[in-house]
Amino acid sequence: MDESTTASSDVPASDEEWQEMLTEEEYHILRERGTEPKFTGEYLDVDDDGVFRCAGCGTALFDTDSQFDSGHGWPSFTDVLEDGNVETELDTRHGMERTEVLCGACGGHLGHVFEDGPDPTGKRYCINSAALDFEPGED
Repeated sequence: MDESTTASSDVPASDEEWQEMLTEEEYHILRERGTEPKFTGEYLDVDDDGVFRCAGCGTALFDTDSQFDSGHGWPSFTDVLEDGNVETELDTRHGMERTEVLCGACGGHLGHVFEDGPDPTGKRYCINSAALDFEPGED
């Protein structure tokens, strides 16, 4: 792919800048670690080829080749587009132990990853649509 997979150098430095740049829903998910209601996200069913970028900073995170219908209500992917663009950390909120998925460039909360996905990785990256921007590929 010709477009850069790394983040913009214009990542906000303060909470106030994030609030000005993002919609209320994007801010809640990316900066406050929220979750959109299941089966409501814009990118749950994408038929076009392309790349999903972080809605906060533009870093390329996933592509449609790794997207699949998990039936869980959020866009799901089997793998990341490029190592380092996505990071994970332990999330023990809400009395559960899960693996949180974060943008490697801006630290925005994207969703969670589970070990119940299809081959070849066995992973299910369960990602909030509001944390993503979709960039259609060129035919």
